Amino acid sequence: MSAAPKTAYEMILEWAPSRPSWLQDALRRVVAKGPLEKDDIAELTLLCLKGQGTTGIELDPIALTADDRYVRTTAGGKITLLSIADVTNANRLAAGQKLTFARTGMTVVYGDNGTGKSGYARILKRSCRARFSTAVLPNELDTTSTRGAAATIAYADEGRDCPPVAWNDSDTPNHILSAISVFDRESGAVHVREQNEVAFRPFGLDIPDDLAAACTGVKDALTAEQTRLNAARDGLFSQPTYAANCAVGKVLNALTASTDLAELRQLAELTEGERERLRRLTEDLARDPQKASAEQRAWSTSLDRVAAALESLLNTVSDETLSAVSTAADNAETARAAADLAAKTAFNEAVLPGVGCETWRALWDAARAYATQDALPEQAFPPVAEGEPCVLCQQPLDAASVRRLSGFEAFVTDETERRAQAAEATARQLINGLAERRVRIAAFPQLRQLNVTAPTAARAVLRSLATARLRRALVLRAASSGLASALPSLPRSPVGDLKTLARAAERYANELAAAADAAGRAVLEAERLELRDRAALDVLLPKAEAEVRRLVDLARIALCIGETNTAAITKLGNSIADEVITPRVRDRFQQEIQKLAAGRVRVDITRSGGRFGSPQYQVRLFANPKAKVHNVLSEGEQTCVALAMFLTELATASFASTLVFDDPVSSLDHRWRQKVAERLVEEAATRQIIVFTHDMVFLNDLQVLAARAGVAQVDVSLSVSGSGAGIVSDGLPWAGQKIAQRLDKLEKDARAAKQFFEAQDEAAYDEAAAKFYNHLRSTWERALEDVAFCNVVQRHRDYINAKDLKKVVSLETADVTTWERGFKVCCDITDAHDPARGRNAAMPPPDDLLKHVRELGAWVESLRTRHKQIA
Repeated sequence: MSAAPKTAYEMILEWAPSRPSWLQDALRRVVAKGPLEKDDIAELTLLCLKGQGTTGIELDPIALTADDRYVRTTAGGKITLLSIADVTNANRLAAGQKLTFARTGMTVVYGDNGTGKSGYARILKRSCRARFSTAVLPNELDTTSTRGAAATIAYADEGRDCPPVAWNDSDTPNHILSAISVFDRESGAVHVREQNEVAFRPFGLDIPDDLAAACTGVKDALTAEQTRLNAARDGLFSQPTYAANCAVGKVLNALTASTDLAELRQLAELTEGERERLRRLTEDLARDPQKASAEQRAWSTSLDRVAAALESLLNTVSDETLSAVSTAADNAETARAAADLAAKTAFNEAVLPGVGCETWRALWDAARAYATQDALPEQAFPPVAEGEPCVLCQQPLDAASVRRLSGFEAFVTDETERRAQAAEATARQLINGLAERRVRIAAFPQLRQLNVTAPTAARAVLRSLATARLRRALVLRAASSGLASALPSLPRSPVGDLKTLARAAERYANELAAAADAAGRAVLEAERLELRDRAALDVLLPKAEAEVRRLVDLARIALCIGETNTAAITKLGNSIADEVITPRVRDRFQQEIQKLAAGRVRVDITRSGGRFGSPQYQVRLFANPKAKVHNVLSEGEQTCVALAMFLTELATASFASTLVFDDPVSSLDHRWRQKVAERLVEEAATRQIIVFTHDMVFLNDLQVLAARAGVAQVDVSLSVSGSGAGIVSDGLPWAGQKIAQRLDKLEKDARAAKQFFEAQDEAAYDEAAAKFYNHLRSTWERALEDVAFCNVVQRHRDYINAKDLKKVVSLETADVTTWERGFKVCCDITDAHDPARGRNAAMPPPDDLLKHVRELGAWVESLRTRHKQIA
């Protein structure tokens, strides 16, 4: 046993996983709501971009699942119209009316020309699905009426009442009400003359079309963004300010979505020396290179001098030098302490102050020389025995004086004092030398220029000078006051940097000298351009980053646009049409055309391509497939073919939603008209059918056929009043009412007239009674046609109902007499003919009105009872 063919939805579910995630989300949305709105397209565009790597998008795609088919209202149930109300700005339709439709069976909306029938039909053509529709115009005769028709349309889904649709006129049908299909004369012309999409498709075949439309919407949004990004290209790249042959220019001119800007970021990191080099090249190449070369040589010499002077100065405050000063000061202090201790011992018996000082020592040395050389050369100095004379005072010495002089000699001849003096002399020399070597920043005038050309080196020189000055001051303060402080460390010596700068200046001088000729200048000019463009990267790099981002976005958009290609969707739609739809459509069309034309119209439908996922079909003549159908078939035949096509398309739908027909039998004769009526009654057995018509004969056919088939039928009539057209009334107007409806109306009119009679309102009663008998007379006439002659022959009908002719034999003489009597009463009272001048008879009393209605009813009932016996 062969497997059952796949459904359209099963084919879609198998196809979906191979699609991009955003397209799967689009499928889910299409299944849920049908044609997508602007917000959906905007979100799908974001999802498409996210799928290609765009960051910062929080929205996530949701894939289609098998359960999603039950979400969609128009695919999940049969949609039934309940009413149209609150109509505004729609032709001459009056406000405050509510046109209600029967939930099952058939509702016939009858209205003569100009009663508002077309106004209601146009609202349904715009809100539901129709082949052809135009905007609903306002009341052109009312200056207060404006464009923008609106209405409240109530509906049910599978018999369950849903919130009404607040409809406003637009080119797009409501996504729920679009399950309802409308057929009219214009739609029929489209069916016959044009290639037609299968507008009323089973669940699934409409999905490729809606999905393709969503892809087109996303593509349009992406294309708009692509256009914006193309226009957003920075003018720098079309009119570059950088050199094309330099490293920066080569990168910028070759930017793509995949360019790594690490090289540019590295080039953007100029050293201080490179920035100074750029400054010098810019200045020097703008003037005489020879003169600039001489200046650079002078600058090199100046830097060498600064380096030498700084080196010498730093040597005076080096750790070794300052350590030597501090050590000498400490040694002098220590030696002096030792000498002072020795002097204290030696001069313990001194009488006068100042013993041991320099003056005293000079006196002592002079006394020694006098004694040993002139006065007492044979004696020791100083004298060691009592009684010996003092060379200074010429007096004999006592024991105390001998001891005192011996102590003085011992002090003078001791090494401690000499060491102290030597240490003090050394310390004094070093301190004086340090004090004489002042540290003055003003002594380095080159620092101003150095601060421009090499600010880092200039700062290093200043730090060195400041540190040297502080170290010198601290050492000198310690030497003079004894308050020692920790010395700050000397920073790294900038002498080497100065010498390097001097050599660089010397080399640059040589380069400038070489720039006197074109080749040498070209080398320096190329270097200047390289440095210039690198220095400009603080502006160029952000532009390059923005350009790469733009190119990345454009690349993503290009990939996204590729994903919106509808070829796969068209293939899916064609597969669904070929495997699910076309065989059913062809077979069903032949069934429909047979029902409507009974073989008198030999046509077929064929596939003729399609747009996106929507197959198209065209009506062809069997005898001549190349002929134009609308040029061969009569207008009536065209209408039947169009109606057959319309019903064929609906037969392929999964759910039997409402069908609306607006004057479907215009231009048809009785043969075609009755076939259409039979087909509509047949369809009304399975779904709600709404028919707008002004054709009373067609309406009668619908009534008779519906009653025969047991299909419920409700009639609604439209009329015109002072407030406008489209005044809704239950049932048909008097001319279209059946005998039973007329009898009911006559009885009600008789009772209403009785109220005037009892109120003694003679004028109102006479008017009501006259209208009553006028209607009673027309009903006796209609009863003769419908009951006595069983509708065998009917006025304005161009065929004879011969099958009921046998029932006519039941008419007896008494029936004729009763009819003539009842009819004569009406003629005597109504003004069908001008009465005699002298006649002014009073109207019969109310009881007679009721009696005459009952007489007519009894006459009708008697005949129909006999008809049933004959049938």
